[in-house]
Amino acid sequence: MLKRTPLYEAHKALGARLIDFGGWEMPVQYTSIIEEHKAVREAAGLFDISHMGEFSVSGNCAEEFLNRTLTNDVRSLQVGQGHYTQICDSEGGTIDDLYVYRLGEDVFELVVNASRIEADAAWMRRQLRAFDSGEGGEVAFLDESESWSAVALQGPQAEIVMRTMSEEVCALQKNEIGRVVLERIDQAVWISRTGYTGEDGFEIICGNDAVVAIWIRLIEAGAKPCGLGARDTLRTEVCYPLYGHELTDKTTPLEAGIGWSVAWNKGDFVGREVLARMKEEGVKRRLIAFKMTGKSAPPRPGYPIWSAGEDAKMIGEVTSGTQSPSLGIGIGLGYVPREFARKDTPIEIEIRGRRSPAIVAAKPLYRKESTD
Repeated sequence: MLKRTPLYEAHKALGARLIDFGGWEMPVQYTSIIEEHKAVREAAGLFDISHMGEFSVSGNCAEEFLNRTLTNDVRSLQVGQGHYTQICDSEGGTIDDLYVYRLGEDVFELVVNASRIEADAAWMRRQLRAFDSGEGGEVAFLDESESWSAVALQGPQAEIVMRTMSEEVCALQKNEIGRVVLERIDQAVWISRTGYTGEDGFEIICGNDAVVAIWIRLIEAGAKPCGLGARDTLRTEVCYPLYGHELTDKTTPLEAGIGWSVAWNKGDFVGREVLARMKEEGVKRRLIAFKMTGKSAPPRPGYPIWSAGEDAKMIGEVTSGTQSPSLGIGIGLGYVPREFARKDTPIEIEIRGRRSPAIVAAKPLYRKESTD
């Protein structure tokens, strides 16, 4: 039996096409992926992200515990700030990537991937049992995923739409989070200035009983409902990794090109030894972005990546691939040996039994034009 978010009936009423996504019945599109994609790039799109998980970690040793469990340094966070990080195992493999917010001096909220809620919670509890907080030290862990829903409002007009519900929230800067009472919503909600599309925007975390009213209000204010299809094309254009594709327990943050979210000056953390050795020796494979250079069908996950030339050989596999609505060409991500990861290196993608030319490209693949 697939799980459903509190917005399930709202999705049906809007004519969404629903699919199985990690055990959840979620909208893949309402009108068309291209139309929804362009709405986010040009105006404001609205996504249901209620399937995501939320963990609370609190207590006078919460900061120390999280710094031993996550790759980034939570000491850098002031109250009301958040950042991107990973949970790694002892071999440096990625258990999950997530956002952590500091809601109070000793109170943190972790937003994790829907497909990893149970695995993450089990891992965190094991780490907590092994953690020595010392005499008088306290750490409390609570999986709050069943109690919270969330939506993401994304796009260059997201602030205009958000102002119809709160002027206060528009003062938030990137990666900041605040507790806000929205107009005509009878409860306070958490709103962060974050997102997964490469655009400005907000993510609203609220009680299950408030999410439908918030969803309706934002649509009435001009936001276009968007599904998982547009989310995937948007995040692939800006080269954001997706767990289960670019990130798994067999890939490290350094291989994935997100080593900037690993803090080396905070002391020991799970996976540090292996990651530090990899950093010193250099990674043997890297996550590349590529663009198709010839006419072909779109690249898809699992398609083989080949080197180019007379001595061509299979060197990797596409982890994410699509037809870019913004660029009008096939694009993708995949792991290859580091000697093939240099920008402008010609490669080939095997699509339906035929190899089509592509080129390694700089990240992100899509960049907004400057308005200066």
